[in-house]
Amino acid sequence: MQHSFCNIDESAELLEQAKRLLLDTFTKVGMWLDLDEKEAAETIEESLEDGNICIGIKIGEQLIGWVGLRPMYKLTWELHPLVLAMEWHGRGYGKILMQELEQQARKRGIIGIFVGSDDEAGKTSLSNPTITNENVAAIFDEIRNISNYDSHPYEFYVKCGFSIVGIIPNANGKQKPDILLWKDISH
Repeated sequence: MQHSFCNIDESAELLEQAKRLLLDTFTKVGMWLDLDEKEAAETIEESLEDGNICIGIKIGEQLIGWVGLRPMYKLTWELHPLVLAMEWHGRGYGKILMQELEQQARKRGIIGIFVGSDDEAGKTSLSNPTITNENVAAIFDEIRNISNYDSHPYEFYVKCGFSIVGIIPNANGKQKPDILLWKDISH
């Protein structure tokens, strides 16, 4: 199906669709379990702040996904969030959205993209180990041999060229790490 890119703040209807997508998608996949309407609206507002990059993707008049990119470091920015309606998963539209985001980021001189992909629902093998000062070196083996138990999105990012560069253990509670990924887009 033919897609088009848009600014999600072109209309009140698109903003509402963006909020619904964020709420429905993240809670259904178990990635942002405590997300509520207020926080979803704030996330959209942050994504639309001056200087940030925010891109929507539509099929006809229906917003099927959107992505935000905001400064984190001078030349490496943070992807937050990437949302694609569940019924459009696996059809290539997430990659298309990522390619457009990378293209726009390169035009601004950005050379890297960072994303944190929370595992709040035990969907990866990185939610299993308890990390202590004594076993922190062994965690690198865990990262290298990560298993995806239940469609965790880190795998999507890896397919898009991202590398896992670390984790933040217990970022969202006991055994609920944030998986840190990065991609060089300078080429």
